[in-house]
Amino acid sequence: MKPVPYPRKLRLGACRNNKVLSRLLSSVGLLTRQLTTIMFIKSFAAVAAASTLGAGAAFAGPYVNIESNAGFTGTDYEGTTTEFHVGVEGDLSDSASYYAQLGPALVSPDGEDRTTELSGKVGVNVAVSDSVSVYGEIAAITADEVNLDEDLSVGTKLGLKWTF
Repeated sequence: MKPVPYPRKLRLGACRNNKVLSRLLSSVGLLTRQLTTIMFIKSFAAVAAASTLGAGAAFAGPYVNIESNAGFTGTDYEGTTTEFHVGVEGDLSDSASYYAQLGPALVSPDGEDRTTELSGKVGVNVAVSDSVSVYGEIAAITADEVNLDEDLSVGTKLGLKWTF
């Protein structure tokens, strides 16, 4: 089964069909898979806890996000992943904000059966000045019908935004 890739904006390294990364992770074994899963879940839980336990001025707002990403290689359609997330967002300070979201993802590879996975994202945005901000995101999705014994497909995003 050819996996539907995360959109290019989220793929900085790990993905299920990356042979070099797959060999590296398989040599590390079960410990890496468990640590990756635990770190992602703890990151999500920490941001969620901070949003409810943080200072009174830092209000966490719940939201629902539905996002669909189609993958192509050239003009060849590979499939679509549609995420149905529930999340929280809020301020960390006057110049920084965060979000965390988690939920099911429908993975629909072209010509193959659709599967339901678990996916999530955590991210931050920091204003460096009135017109420049830095942002980052970590996203992950399970494989094989929410099988947490398998490696997570993880993507990262780091960027600089200049408004004028």
